[in-house]
Amino acid sequence: MFVTSAYAQTAPAAPETPAAPGAAPAGDTHAAPAGEMHTETGAAHGGEHAGTFPPFDATYYPSMLLWLVITFGIFYILIKNVIVPRVGGILENRNGRIAQDLDEASRLKAEADAAVETYERELATARAKSHAIAEAAREAAKVKAAADRSAIEAELAEKLAAAERRIGEIKTQAFTQVGQIAEETASAIVDQLIGGNASNEDIRAAVAAAKMGA
Repeated sequence: MFVTSAYAQTAPAAPETPAAPGAAPAGDTHAAPAGEMHTETGAAHGGEHAGTFPPFDATYYPSMLLWLVITFGIFYILIKNVIVPRVGGILENRNGRIAQDLDEASRLKAEADAAVETYERELATARAKSHAIAEAAREAAKVKAAADRSAIEAELAEKLAAAERRIGEIKTQAFTQVGQIAEETASAIVDQLIGGNASNEDIRAAVAAAKMGA
């Protein structure tokens, strides 16, 4: 069993036991040497370093450096061959996804811009067509109104001419009847006034003279 020198120094002394026959007494100077006792307890070798913390002990530096290099190499290989490729793959996938999303967004924006442009162009065409249709309808209405007015004016002119002709005929007939009525009236008046019958020639001459005087 290995113990430190400090423990060996502070360990309680073993109780004295009766000396065996032929054994040296406890205070005998021919007892086992101190070096042999220390060897059995493990405190003879390296006793001067027993109270030093191992990381601060210079005797452990080579082994610690060796394990540091081995550990660093393992971590370096692990990072280089496992962690870095995974992280790089994740970043590459993410960059590819972002680029794909940007391309998709650009495509959708281009399609939206094209749709808006097409809508505006069709709207402008529809407005132009509606304006042209309205102008055509307005012109057609004007032409129809003018034609209707001309037809109505022609019909009214024809009716007015017919009315004037009818009035002329009525006037002529009235004048003719007036002369006859005047002659009959004059004949009746002469008959009532003088009690005699006047000749038709005299009555016509008197009526003609009255017309000319009027």
